[in-house]
Amino acid sequence: MQNLWFITNTNSGTATRAKCDALEAVFEERGLKLAGRTRFPDENLPEGSALDAAGVDTVVLFAGDGTINAALCALGEWEGDFLILPGGTMNLLAKALHEEMDPHKIIHAAHQAMKRMALPYVEAGEHRAFVGLILGPAAAWARAREAARKGRIWRMFSAVRSAWRRTFDRRGIRVEGARALGDRYQAVFVFPHLDGLDVAAVDARDWKSLAQLGWDWVTGDWVAAHAVTEARTQELRIGGDRPVLALFDGEPVNLGADEKIVAGRSLERFISTREEAA
Repeated sequence: MQNLWFITNTNSGTATRAKCDALEAVFEERGLKLAGRTRFPDENLPEGSALDAAGVDTVVLFAGDGTINAALCALGEWEGDFLILPGGTMNLLAKALHEEMDPHKIIHAAHQAMKRMALPYVEAGEHRAFVGLILGPAAAWARAREAARKGRIWRMFSAVRSAWRRTFDRRGIRVEGARALGDRYQAVFVFPHLDGLDVAAVDARDWKSLAQLGWDWVTGDWVAAHAVTEARTQELRIGGDRPVLALFDGEPVNLGADEKIVAGRSLERFISTREEAA
């Protein structure tokens, strides 16, 4: 970890411009070379060839899970390392890699760290989710969450009404490949593990779970939503013949009904400062 490329998103939960500047000062203090920076989404993410041309060995990400996902997918073939700093709302990847949640302390520790970890992910076609995938009508809550982030209160309430109607649509979503699951659900959460996929399904008849799901979406902690049915599997498929709305680490994608959902594993490219691997 010596030549860095710094990717930030000041629209994320805690990654303000002042904090980004302060982290660049820490790079300088540690004698680390800043070969380039990207202020996403105003600037395009770098290509692997550009990083190699600049002599970059480590990409530092200070943003939320959605921006981190976009960068990891864009640089999926690049062979350098990644340092993930907590700059979003939940920071689940950062928590998996570090015990300390102070970005400054993480940088100091990472400069001396020799440990690299592999991370599991959910994969469907060209899309990957390192934190989690949500399928079904309840994924419409993403629009309410985005409006809340931007402070657009009336648009948020409109999106909440629309999401509520879709969530209580009794057609729901059906997935195949996990024996414990029933017929139809309003939300199916898929979480990656190194040995497969954890699946958690929310039933529309449990209105308390759906109310909690909506609130968790608006406030940002969508992983905390209550699941009424759980299973583990190696592969899932969406039932039916129509595309469905899917959220990969919170980012919306229209996923084809014929897409196979599987578990994947990255190379050991993620710098960890934990004493023991998470």
